[in-house]
Amino acid sequence: MTNGILKGKRGIIFGALNEQSIAWKVAEQAHAEGATFVLTNAPIAMRMGEINALADKTNSKVIAADATSVEDLENLISQSMEILGGKIDFILHSIGMSINVRKGRHYTDENYEFTMKGLDVSALSFHKVLQSAMKLDAMNEWGSVVALTYIAAQRVFPDYNDMADNKSYLESIARSFGYHYGIAKKVRVNTISQSPTMTTAGSGVKGFDSFINYSEKMSPLGNADALDCANYCITMFSDYTKYVTMQNLFHDGGFSNTGVTQEVMDRFAE
Repeated sequence: MTNGILKGKRGIIFGALNEQSIAWKVAEQAHAEGATFVLTNAPIAMRMGEINALADKTNSKVIAADATSVEDLENLISQSMEILGGKIDFILHSIGMSINVRKGRHYTDENYEFTMKGLDVSALSFHKVLQSAMKLDAMNEWGSVVALTYIAAQRVFPDYNDMADNKSYLESIARSFGYHYGIAKKVRVNTISQSPTMTTAGSGVKGFDSFINYSEKMSPLGNADALDCANYCITMFSDYTKYVTMQNLFHDGGFSNTGVTQEVMDRFAE
């Protein structure tokens, strides 16, 4: 059931790779709610994924862009305004990558070239997106920018590695840029801290299956899935949340505020 809460709104969605992607679900839900948008991902990710099928399904255009390149981003944003016929109302930043994780480098033995590349892709790219949008005056007033994050930005999850640092920086950018963008253009900037979700990126973290099971037992409502996260993003793009900005919003079934559940305690009492 849809309500048309994004009818007439225009946006850019970063990071849709395949049907597992939260960004993919966001695109499907945004289309169902009446939005028009441009899909984008890095050229290499587009070759790996199925983004053209999503574009056909949602009647969208696809523009390849390296989110670490200001030149690419400015081209993406300018082209998007031309394609969509005006300024942008929403942007989803759903990008994350750690070469240290991929290469099995322990957090205490990082390759710093890998670290800097991951930081650029996962976090600094968010600042570049916001800066480019502001420079081009691309966002309508009361527009909404959302980036996806994880609670490892605040708490230790050993195998999340340097992605935890990246997410911490990402959340700080949302607060700091959200302040300036709010004053300048009434644009709101937030992060959504999602439950562990079996996406292509998430499944690359060591022990991820076990942690999803643990999180399920530690969350009073259970883990939030990708579709429910997408619906939350849609809410944040809508006019129903126009005074929410500079926030890190937990969408995790209560995990973030739970010390321990009885079910977990019972497991240790066995």
